[in-house]
Amino acid sequence: MPTPKKSTSGSKKPLAYGAVIVVAAGLLGFASYKATAPDSSSSNTSTTPAAEVSADPQAGIYPELAKLARRDAGDKLAVGRADAPVVLIEYADFKCGYCGKFARDTEPELIKEYVEDGTLRIEWRNFPIFGEESENAARGAWAAGQQDRFWEFHAAAYAEGAKEKGFGKGRVKALAQEAGVKDLARFMKDLDGEAARAAVAKDQEQAYGIGATSTPSFLINGRPIAGAQPKEAFTRAIETAAEQAKTTGDAGAGTTGGPAKGSEDSAK
Repeated sequence: MPTPKKSTSGSKKPLAYGAVIVVAAGLLGFASYKATAPDSSSSNTSTTPAAEVSADPQAGIYPELAKLARRDAGDKLAVGRADAPVVLIEYADFKCGYCGKFARDTEPELIKEYVEDGTLRIEWRNFPIFGEESENAARGAWAAGQQDRFWEFHAAAYAEGAKEKGFGKGRVKALAQEAGVKDLARFMKDLDGEAARAAVAKDQEQAYGIGATSTPSFLINGRPIAGAQPKEAFTRAIETAAEQAKTTGDAGAGTTGGPAKGSEDSAK
């Protein structure tokens, strides 16, 4: 498996979840590079089999990973209710072709079917692993979020042909303008600011800490899924997690409740 390019936004010291959890979650990296390398094929179609969801609802679920859901009602890089019974965490890079495929083909359907009825919350984690332009796009996404335009930036950056134009700073600014960011001067200042760098580094370190080495990687209530799998893999995992939440009665435990700021109505 190729080693990701060295990042410029901070150290990559793994977070301390314990050896057992890191090994268990390591399947994110072990299974995913062939299916998720951004330029491995012109079709951008994953060949990895769909993630299996066992008849045992606890199979393949790691409680320590489920705890990574932030459930912050003020999270500008999330969509859905903070107390939703199911949280999908996505670790992704804007230069990743398969991340774009998921963003265009699968994510809008999951939002329509599960976010809008309160079942699902999606939390984005910036995981730039392909160098400086990945870092630019990640910080740009964060900066757009500070003006409540993260999901619009996300859609612009993942549009067909967008990554081929690159993510130099001028291009990132143009994407922000396309996304409807009103204060572009503030956006450019935020883009290069310490807060953006720290936020991106925090997400990166979390991803590396659970064993993710390629993009996209997902957690659904603590169940790892590697790669841009078919929609059915996500629906099975979401519906299984929702049923399990009903059984245990712990949906949204410890949250502040209510919809995330700029959530359903801002997703594209």
